[in-house]
Order: sequence, then structure tokens, then C-alpha cells
Amino acid sequence: MKQPITAYHKDEEDHWVARLACGHNQHVRHTPPWVNRPWVITEEGRRAMLGFELDCRKCDEGAPRDFVPDKR
Repeated sequence: MKQPITAYHKDEEDHWVARLACGHNQHVRHTPPWVNRPWVITEEGRRAMLGFELDCRKCDEGAPRDFVPDKR
């Protein structure tokens, strides 16, 4: 199910995680050549992708909402 990105935070390993409108979190890594997301690297890039819809497998599976950590 497609869900828009509403915010970002970093996990305990310093990787970027997108918060989705559905309440789920999804890592958004830039790890070429496997995953090519150069927009994750800069604040401007992340801001430009707010509202972009990602496939949420957790929604497809009916998973409960994820924990949302405090801002760092």
C-alpha cells in the first residue's frame, strides 16, 4: 500500500528512517549500487521528498503502528 512520507529521523545506527502517514517507519538508505537514493544525503533532498509515497509492506501485512522516537 502506498503511504506518503511525513517526517524523518535517524535510527540508533545513524541511518535515515522515513515516518509514513500510516504510522509505520521505513529505512530510506542510499547504498549504491543496491539502493540509489541520493536525496537521502541532504536536508534539502529529504525535504523535497516529503509527501512522496513509498510502498508500505507493514500496511499490507496489517502490522500495528511503529514506535516514533523523540527528535534528536
